[in-house]
Amino acid sequence: MSWDADETRRHPALETLIVTRTREISDGFDVRRALPSMHRRMVGPFIFLDQMGPAVFQGGKGLDVRPHPHIGLATVTYLLQGEVLHRDGLGTVQSIRPGEVNWMTAGRGIAHSERTGPESRASGGPLFGLQAWVALPKQHEETAPSFVHHEAHTIPFLEGEGVRMHLIAGSLHGKRSPVKTFSEMFYADVALQAGARLPLPAGHEERALYLFEGTLEADGMVFGPGELLVFRPGAELVLKAPQAARMVLLGGEPMDGPRYIYWNFVSSSKERLEVAKADWREGRFAPVPQETEFIPLPDEPTPVRYP
Repeated sequence: MSWDADETRRHPALETLIVTRTREISDGFDVRRALPSMHRRMVGPFIFLDQMGPAVFQGGKGLDVRPHPHIGLATVTYLLQGEVLHRDGLGTVQSIRPGEVNWMTAGRGIAHSERTGPESRASGGPLFGLQAWVALPKQHEETAPSFVHHEAHTIPFLEGEGVRMHLIAGSLHGKRSPVKTFSEMFYADVALQAGARLPLPAGHEERALYLFEGTLEADGMVFGPGELLVFRPGAELVLKAPQAARMVLLGGEPMDGPRYIYWNFVSSSKERLEVAKADWREGRFAPVPQETEFIPLPDEPTPVRYP
């Protein structure tokens, strides 16, 4: 939704509110897509944000995202519960657990899979997390693909006055994450105890908040899980928790021009998307070791331009 003139006067800090919906992508596993939305396509470099779960798999069941390709972006995987095994065309095999960060730079092209590992699959258990896509600046869209895993103890952690914050990437509240980014941005996992307050700095031009647990008061309104709040540039505000809440804060500087999305491909050029489509169709991406399956190129409409 977008605000009319009267609501703009009543809520001067809030630009857009997006209420997400749950959809099932495999048996018993749901996602909520916050970005892109018809009301807001990007926030800073963030062009995609999915909440994965929460779900509880029975023994023998698990997540199975077959090999698929990306270009022009970086994927950022962050878990709250459970474990996911990442494999990619560089030969990377890496499990990710809560508090750790997987940053995969697709650049000119990479394929990867995301599955529940053998041990977790055998025992069953929960899975809950977030995956974001960060669009790369034009000068880095064709950079060499790479993958970096960051252990939880390397991620900056702030705690005090009922606030716990893990800075996944970028800079916020005087801290900077060791995760290498290609543009100025911030991405933080924040938990507030009931009654806690947290100022949201206005230093980054584009800012948003995705709430996935509890309730939150901002700009004179109370919000619930599954809502993405996009704030106006320069607006000063304080986030308040009527009850315990957990969220991610995200944003950064506006991108250097629009981006087109087709399936898992992001680019500033529609022509580049056509090349990527042909490369995947003809098997020119480096294969993912230990994988024999793949997701075929879908029959989708013309690439969509964002914003």
